[in-house]
Amino acid sequence: MLDYARLLEANNAIQTIGDDTYWLCVTRTVQESKLFPVPSYMLLSYLCCFYRYPALLRKIEAKMSAEEIGDRARAMGGKFGNLPGWGLPTFFLLGREILLNMGALHPEDAAEDVAYVMDFWRRFKLAQQREDGHLNAREFGQRVQLLPERRIQRFHADLHPCVNGDRLHRAAQTFLATVSQYGFLVSCESRCTLNNSGPYKLGENRELIIRDFTDLAQGDYPWLDGVADDIPYSNLTVTMEATDCHFYLMDDWGSFESQPEFTAEKLTGVGLYTSDVLTEGHVPVGMGSAEELAETFERLTEAFRKATVDLWKRVAGWSRDEMMDAGAIVYFSLIKDFAHVAGVYDVDDWMKIDVRADRFRPLLNDEFGRDFLGELVGLVDLPTQQLHEYAMMQHNDRPCRYISHIPYSVLNGEDRESLAPITPGVSHFPAKQDRYVTSAGPLTLADYNARAAAFRPAQMQAPYRFLCDSSIRNDPASEAANALYRMEQEQSALLKGRGVGLTRAAIEALREGKS
Repeated sequence: MLDYARLLEANNAIQTIGDDTYWLCVTRTVQESKLFPVPSYMLLSYLCCFYRYPALLRKIEAKMSAEEIGDRARAMGGKFGNLPGWGLPTFFLLGREILLNMGALHPEDAAEDVAYVMDFWRRFKLAQQREDGHLNAREFGQRVQLLPERRIQRFHADLHPCVNGDRLHRAAQTFLATVSQYGFLVSCESRCTLNNSGPYKLGENRELIIRDFTDLAQGDYPWLDGVADDIPYSNLTVTMEATDCHFYLMDDWGSFESQPEFTAEKLTGVGLYTSDVLTEGHVPVGMGSAEELAETFERLTEAFRKATVDLWKRVAGWSRDEMMDAGAIVYFSLIKDFAHVAGVYDVDDWMKIDVRADRFRPLLNDEFGRDFLGELVGLVDLPTQQLHEYAMMQHNDRPCRYISHIPYSVLNGEDRESLAPITPGVSHFPAKQDRYVTSAGPLTLADYNARAAAFRPAQMQAPYRFLCDSSIRNDPASEAANALYRMEQEQSALLKGRGVGLTRAAIEALREGKS
């Protein structure tokens, strides 16, 4: 039921998301490609998001609430970070804005659906970032500190030191460059497979940042069938210690800025983990020693180099429609892991273009895509974005609004259209192979869904789920608090069995072998 309170909250979400997105678009780099029709596939993806997200989110919530997904998101990698958290409402709202400007939608249409998506987003994000108490990076002055103390302590303790020029340092830097290039191509020359978060203070001159790589192995994307079959991990998390470098910006796109610049020699510690919806948190990868980790980075680098070459060969033969499909699917499916964690993932839901969105494909040539996207997200000069001449938009003082509000007159009982149910989508790709690389090995989708639906990590079960850092600070001697910390420490070489009460100094002493 759409009442006044829900409508007020929905429009507040619309406004703050619009303000944030304008700032991100005008202060970050422009997304361009000589290969992919990026602006055109972005517009197609936004339309898919508008038409499909309400039904797909309700399908997910029939099995798992937005709040629980937010709680689970803190405990693993995958597509749950600040980038998907920003993309969920923004892509949906931009799809709505496109349709409003094309006259295919009225501002009051699908008001209940719009309010529901905004509500889902708010509940997910508040749960995901409950430790820092913010809704997004914008509220935190462009910082994302969503991890609890116990996980930061573990990442801190198990970092392997490295210095510029040694084997581990070279291996880590080469791996990061190679997997980033591979992920960039997997996601059709976008940043959708990479996310950064943090920073966390390790000492007076040292900070920790977390880098997540996703969709690396054979899994959801049909274009990785036969290309990424031998990649052993779908998700990888790299923990990085930076010395003499302060990260003053970590935004919801996962972009960061630091002073001085984070150059290679400032990387002084590194760790590697994998995780997905079937793991008990982050599982170490090659972390037994610095030598083992260096060898692991080197082995993975070679695997990603080969997969990159194979993927380039495949992409080189794609038609424009295949490039449009792939790019739009990457953006639209930015939140697909929400369906995975709930055990309700369906290929037809996430890997196909909605037929209602596909109607606009003939319009989305390169020139139209470039110019319309520029007006929508940069110039903010589309007809629906204009306000009365007294108004002043945040960041540019022009009389405009990034994303249209829901008119409050809908509460007077005006007739308004609702979104129709999802119908089968279209795809220019071969049928997806039924093989998904997971932490439990390659699975069929039916098995993957069944296992995900039945699995709850120990830290997400009673009485541990609602033990936050504040709870533990107020009662550090409780049996439950110590049990929770020991769960986190189980796979830590230095911290296993130590429980609550460690300080940064104590962890540093352990790292130095002093106790």
